[in-house]
Amino acid sequence: MKQKQIDNNLLIFPGSKEDSINYAANDFISIGKRAIAEHNAFYVALSGGSTPKAIFELLGSKYKDSLDWSKVHLFWSDERSVPPNHPDSNYKSAIESGLKNLPIKPEHIHRMIAEEEIATNAKAYEEKILHALPDGSFDLIMLGMGDDGHTASLFPNTEGLHDKISLVIANYVPQKNTSRMTMTFNAFHRAKNVTIYVIGDNKASMIEKIFIKKEIYPICSVASVSNHTKWIMDKGASQFLLDK
Repeated sequence: MKQKQIDNNLLIFPGSKEDSINYAANDFISIGKRAIAEHNAFYVALSGGSTPKAIFELLGSKYKDSLDWSKVHLFWSDERSVPPNHPDSNYKSAIESGLKNLPIKPEHIHRMIAEEEIATNAKAYEEKILHALPDGSFDLIMLGMGDDGHTASLFPNTEGLHDKISLVIANYVPQKNTSRMTMTFNAFHRAKNVTIYVIGDNKASMIEKIFIKKEIYPICSVASVSNHTKWIMDKGASQFLLDK
């Protein structure tokens, strides 16, 4: 599995997309093992999207015996305002793509209830996080990046970008004409590890804008001095970086 490490925070896999996914799954297991060794639990916030779905598929098949799954606690970094059985649900995507095959305790699966009373339920979700993690520090938060530079449900020009206090909010997204539940930059900054997965040619233009042209988008505010933020990219997404 060849990779190009531009710096400690950016890993590019110039081979197949599968190389990126395999590394991401191994990295998930490595962080999980370290967390369980340190405090007997692994607290992770999952992301939606096709790349995490592929990671979950791999974890649910190849890695069944690689982690003490009874000590894994699943949260979500964001959710659409749909019920858990809806095709667009990030919860449904994660569970059905592979996590249902793992022996994770049902009481350790904490979905975002975003289909109703989203603002009230966002506050309740934050309270649930702080009950489990008094400092709000996840072992790992998984994130993707949209073509417009958004991450989780923190879209450009939305109010949620400016919340410096909350961990979870209801964020109205005019572009989608809906509200979504999302973790905030404050939550990301408290995490021990944040991994951003960027796969596919359609992400290349935004990666060029961020890393070469130094333009600012929501995804740029994820990293902080208090967390370790890692980017995992394939050849398609990083095509403008490979010759740099």
